[in-house]
Amino acid sequence: MSLKIGVVGAGAMGTAISQIVAENTNELLLYAKRKEICDMINQTRYNLEYYPNIELHRNITAVNDLNDLKECEIIFLCIPSSTMREIVEKLNEIIPPECILVSTAKGLEHSTNKRMSEIIEEVIKRPAVVLSGPNIASEMMKSLFSATTIASSNENYLDKVYLALSSNKFKINKNNDIIGTEYCGIIKNVLAISQGILEGMDINANARFAVFTKSYTETKEIIEELGGLRKTVDDYCGFGDIITASTLNVSRNHTLGVLRGQNLIIDEKASGVLFEGKNTSKILKRICDDLNINALTVDFVHEIIIENENPKEAFMKLWNKL
Repeated sequence: MSLKIGVVGAGAMGTAISQIVAENTNELLLYAKRKEICDMINQTRYNLEYYPNIELHRNITAVNDLNDLKECEIIFLCIPSSTMREIVEKLNEIIPPECILVSTAKGLEHSTNKRMSEIIEEVIKRPAVVLSGPNIASEMMKSLFSATTIASSNENYLDKVYLALSSNKFKINKNNDIIGTEYCGIIKNVLAISQGILEGMDINANARFAVFTKSYTETKEIIEELGGLRKTVDDYCGFGDIITASTLNVSRNHTLGVLRGQNLIIDEKASGVLFEGKNTSKILKRICDDLNINALTVDFVHEIIIENENPKEAFMKLWNKL
């Protein structure tokens, strides 16, 4: 491909996306907020903070100024949901009107309850593309077999992003259900916390997966109520991502749940670790209450993570309602 492509965010996922896309394009610009990260990548060809043993492709150039992305035709936004609006507003002053923005963030804006694609479309006045799946950044970086879902209302955008990402080892499914695709990644964060809590409490496997079964069904019900399609939950962005985050020790949200199930609380400010699911649980609880959606898993996580209810008491309340 001759497209000029950019990636905003030089963390684990941003670097992994860059490594994949660099195989399909002549030039890739990776924006790093910190100049020292930018200099490190350009001088050593390694992102030593995340992948000290994997050399980056030669056509990846790190930049420290968003203005350097002004000629990009596709930009992947590998940033926290809390910074999405700020970054997109800055990019909107820079990028050409045909530039495609792709969100990999799985969260909601706290002040508005909006999904990331809604924020992007509100700012740039054209459709966004979302990427969501059981994507373990370290595996993607190693070029292991992986799969994901991309969604947009614009078929042309989907085709271009598909070409930028696809390879023999990276399988891509496309759909037009942007609501369902995005909410799968959002709800996944809450389900990962719930399964982590049960693991931290040392709840037996049969009971944990009984709860998981109910949670999975509730995910379809919530997404349908919000305007998405139930069948989307069976795709990579749904079941694949949910089972990955809920059962493997690769999810920060799962880790948060494990610690809370052991009655341990992390000081996020002191640790510098962001748990997307904590914020999501507040907003999702508010959405479900406003729409009168009965969501036992959302209530369970909110009671423990937000209301600091005793995990054992919250579990018994959940179990008696299954």
